[in-house]
Amino acid sequence: MARPREFDEERVLDAVMETFWRNGYEGTSAQDLVDATGLGRGSLYAAYANKDGLFEQALLRYRKRSRANADRLRREGSPTQRLRELMVDVVKADRNAPEQRGCLATNSAIEMAGRDPRVADLVRQNFAILARGIEETVRRGQATGEIRPDADAAVLALFILNAVQGLRVLAKTTRPKDRGKLTAIIDQTLAALT
Repeated sequence: MARPREFDEERVLDAVMETFWRNGYEGTSAQDLVDATGLGRGSLYAAYANKDGLFEQALLRYRKRSRANADRLRREGSPTQRLRELMVDVVKADRNAPEQRGCLATNSAIEMAGRDPRVADLVRQNFAILARGIEETVRRGQATGEIRPDADAAVLALFILNAVQGLRVLAKTTRPKDRGKLTAIIDQTLAALT
């Protein structure tokens, strides 16, 4: 019988996620993870096998954010307004963060997915959560006439997801004086739905 973990797993996984999110996979050392969690290397690796296992846990943990974004889209109100809020919030999150770190799933796709099928699968799962929420929102918008009803809702959802992920990348590098360009992308994305 396995011994129960003698640490706050929620806190540890949050610290692991934040560390990988800030530094990326390659930029995160075992010592960084030890420092962030307050656990010894032996305890970390006994619980999560290795750095890859910890990175996998970080991506699984990040799903909470994807689910929260999808849930926010499902709230009452105008579907196009919910989509606008999602995109605006993405831009604001990076603008207000001390570090412009973007999206952990997007960062992981860029850094690792091309060479690690497990990471690619975890990133796809994260994207799929948000894509489902977007597609539901598009369908609601089509039912109310806010979004053109003749378009394929699944294709529109991928179009919007692409815009959201692109905004996350651009928000990491856009200078404050150019932030209006990100708003223009949001406006153009939403205009394409009508």
